[in-house]
Amino acid sequence: MITKYLEILEKLFTDLHFEAETARYIAQGIGIISFLIVVFALFFLVKWLLKRVVGGIIRKSKTKYDDYFLGRKLERRIAFLVPIYLIKHWMYIVAPDLDALNAFIIVVARVCEITTFTGILLSILESFSDVYNSFDISKNKPIKGLIQIIKIILIIICVLLVLATLMNKDLSNIFIGLGTASAVLMLVFKDPILGFVGGIQLSANDMVRIGDWIVKGDADGNVIDMGLTTVKVKNWDNTISTIPTYSLISDPFINWRGMTESGGRRIARSIIIDADTVKFCTPEMLERFKKFQLVTKYIEKKEAEIAEFNKKNDIDTSTLVNGRRQTNLGIFRAYMQEYLKRNPNLNHNLTMLVRQKDPNEYGIPIQIYCFSAQTDWVSYEAIQGDIFDHIYAVVKQFDLKVYQRPSSHSINLLLDK
Repeated sequence: MITKYLEILEKLFTDLHFEAETARYIAQGIGIISFLIVVFALFFLVKWLLKRVVGGIIRKSKTKYDDYFLGRKLERRIAFLVPIYLIKHWMYIVAPDLDALNAFIIVVARVCEITTFTGILLSILESFSDVYNSFDISKNKPIKGLIQIIKIILIIICVLLVLATLMNKDLSNIFIGLGTASAVLMLVFKDPILGFVGGIQLSANDMVRIGDWIVKGDADGNVIDMGLTTVKVKNWDNTISTIPTYSLISDPFINWRGMTESGGRRIARSIIIDADTVKFCTPEMLERFKKFQLVTKYIEKKEAEIAEFNKKNDIDTSTLVNGRRQTNLGIFRAYMQEYLKRNPNLNHNLTMLVRQKDPNEYGIPIQIYCFSAQTDWVSYEAIQGDIFDHIYAVVKQFDLKVYQRPSSHSINLLLDK
């Protein structure tokens, strides 16, 4: 059919008084143009059929996983095989006398064939990655790094095949030539290789997942992406930090996932009590403190225990320093312990205590050590703030004072007096 078409064109130009050779070349040139028009018309037709017909069937299917193969340019790359094969196998028939042109077009067609097949494989890989990422396991076991290393391997193979085609040499000779440049290649691909190894170790040891809150250097936020060579962290100020994947293996970092999974976020903050305000409780003070419902039973039980101890050991209680006595700081600690136990916003299955730390030049640190029931930042800060708001307000009721450095206002008041 093509040959007949060329004969008609050649006869037409011969009848127009062109020389036979000229008429033949003109006919073959028009044949090439006509052939390319038909070829690319078929390309757009196949592409349309794949997108509309096959794509429509996929969209209407019950499963959602095949939908991920749409939108990854897969149908266009498959359709592109049509003109490649037609040109590769029919071009010599369209232009039998244009040997140099045929040789050039066949080489170009082979290169396009290699790159197109590589593109199809890359699209399938990306679609498979999309399907995998739709499962919950992808958050714990991301495969983005693995997908990227496979992509790199495919692209390297593609480049080698293209070089072998353009140079008209066997692929084994190309590999032999690359062997001499292996040191350079190792240097060029050092980061991808280290990143691939690091990604495998991170995944195998479950060290980092998408969504984990990690702290490393200036990075402090949630992991949003784990690639072949880098891990991206969205910091709390909405900036993005990029961390080399392998550095998470070679250098220490903090992962707060354990805190999130435990159901409690630690509160470990201290207030400093002015040591000059700590004193033994008088009977009047005890009667006043008994009105605080959270420590009523504690004071009564403690007083009975102390009275029994002093009586048993024949203690002269007329002097304050003799025997055992309650202090306002001790009752305050008991009050705060009971306050924490009754706080519904705290996790009561985890450690909860009020402890006295080593005194320093500022006073006596009293630390609140407990865990909030909510782990998100906003709720955590609100719970912690409520606790210490209460502490600062109630500490005065126990005749205690929180230490703070004198301000200019305090000095002025002192001078006025």
